[in-house]
Amino acid sequence: MFQSKEVCLQQLPYPKNAIVYSHSFRKPHAVLLYFHGGGLLYGDKRDLPDCHIRRLTEAGYSIISFDYPLAPAAKLPLILEDVCASIRHYLEHPLSYVCRPLPYLLWGRSAGAYLCLSAAACGQLPSPPSGILSYYGYGFLCDNWFQSPSSFYRTFPPVSADCLQAIPKEIHPTGSLQTHYSVYVYARQQGCWKDLIYEGREKFFFLQHSLRTCDRLPCPLFCAHSTGDTDVPYEEFLALCTKYNAFSYVAPCSEHDFDRDPSSAFTAALLDASLAFLHQLFAV
Repeated sequence: MFQSKEVCLQQLPYPKNAIVYSHSFRKPHAVLLYFHGGGLLYGDKRDLPDCHIRRLTEAGYSIISFDYPLAPAAKLPLILEDVCASIRHYLEHPLSYVCRPLPYLLWGRSAGAYLCLSAAACGQLPSPPSGILSYYGYGFLCDNWFQSPSSFYRTFPPVSADCLQAIPKEIHPTGSLQTHYSVYVYARQQGCWKDLIYEGREKFFFLQHSLRTCDRLPCPLFCAHSTGDTDVPYEEFLALCTKYNAFSYVAPCSEHDFDRDPSSAFTAALLDASLAFLHQLFAV
């Protein structure tokens, strides 16, 4: 059985909160700082399936799921700084979240995994994480896929640029499927995803916002991916694993967020592999 509480980090210049999930009576070994997916354009800190929360908290890992500002209102420098600020806030005020200071890991799904990898690689955290869980994450290591029209999303009904008028212009930390998902589909159909999340010279995008110049992460890495991922190519996963000698889990299916189905055998196997990685780190 798990319990949850909400923590307010700030109200201005935009509201930012976190949800803490913990087991009702089991003492945790460590805490997972979680960042949601959504292509940096949509999503919500409440996107974790209950089965993930239950399995991890029962095994002795508390979870803190953070808000972060979404593009295109916020661009990558602000988004990454916000993620790093959330990590620093936990390190500086651990008792605002959990009963005692705990070692921390970073955990993200899709865009959230990208943010975790980037935060760990940037070298600006007061202390490095004990590990990273990357579920179908990326580091913009392979060329073209993120700035070319997606053959998968081109099979969807066409979405026009008018979708951009339906989302807030001010900085905001949540974006529902009903209001924001169409922006992601539009971006992938048109091959303009990078243009919505980043402004500046392409050279600096690769230097500052990809993992191409990061030869080593400060902690062990676990990566999970499906062989037929529709959003992030399998080759990107292979590049991450090769570059950082990652522990890995591969699901032989054709879904991006293949763990969204709690009844899937792939979801159970992913959580088993994740816990094996965590238990190895903490000698549980």
